[in-house]
Amino acid sequence: MALTAKTGLKAIFGLQIGIAAVLLAQDFSLVAPEIRWPTSAPAVTNPVAPGDQTRRFDPDEVRRPPMPGIPMEGAANMPKRLYFEDRPEGGTRIVGAISDGDGDRFAEWLERQPEVPETLWLHSPGGSVGDALQIGRLIREKAINTEMDPGAFCLSACPYMLMAGTERRVSAEAKVGVHQSYYGQSTVLPAFLAVEDIQHSQAEVIRYLSEMGIGLGLMAHALSTPPDEIYILLPEELTEFAVATEIIGE
Repeated sequence: MALTAKTGLKAIFGLQIGIAAVLLAQDFSLVAPEIRWPTSAPAVTNPVAPGDQTRRFDPDEVRRPPMPGIPMEGAANMPKRLYFEDRPEGGTRIVGAISDGDGDRFAEWLERQPEVPETLWLHSPGGSVGDALQIGRLIREKAINTEMDPGAFCLSACPYMLMAGTERRVSAEAKVGVHQSYYGQSTVLPAFLAVEDIQHSQAEVIRYLSEMGIGLGLMAHALSTPPDEIYILLPEELTEFAVATEIIGE
């Protein structure tokens, strides 16, 4: 009898290992597409032309714009979370990567301002999609304009903040780019739950674009561009999809 119980326990243990192996294999199939050979696309700083708009996406290549009195070496690295700074020309620039919790930080920063800013200038390599949507909805609620200076970048999740402005002015020398969003799905979850989570996240983005009056054709470019690349929108695409209401300096 003892031998039978021992054999049964081994069988149950073996079955558990088998189930775990299947789930891990399923989950790996979700993240495997992200394991890619390094892209051969040019750097994001390279000029684009119609039909040649895919660039390498490396957030470290997006540099923080220099400020008066700050040495270039001190302004080289992009902040790891959003930073709100005064522009020499007036107004406020939002610069840096969008990190978890930046939506709440933006709301707190906005609450501390003596009056709602008329315009926010953007320069960001992107980051947390959820926080970008939270910030964008607050920008639209407060009827704030968004703008981009010459040489500024707004990539990945950053365009969700840009498209929230009441008026959205983009310099012809700025770059706005979109790609597939990475939602940080867990490889611990079964595959079907991870896929469901991604689908919910994408549905939330589509709802957001509809709220902001953005052309959903934009998603075709985003979904066809892998996370390690970025599709840079031409000025005519920015206005076609209503990401920008005005291109400055054409």
